[in-house]
Amino acid sequence: MAVSPAKFVREVRSEVTKVTWPTRRTTLITTGLVVAMAALTAIFFFVVDQVIGLGVRSLFGLGS
Repeated sequence: MAVSPAKFVREVRSEVTKVTWPTRRTTLITTGLVVAMAALTAIFFFVVDQVIGLGVRSLFGLGS
């Protein structure tokens, strides 16, 4: 299994040339979608946390 470092580097270069890399536009769109979904998820959990907190406060009579 052990091979020389030079052979390993040659094989890696060979495999890298076979990769289909995404275009800049595709990368930007995907990044935008990930950021948007992360923001929506954060907002969702914030709202859920506030609703649960309100329920707990009203249930136990805490706060003003």
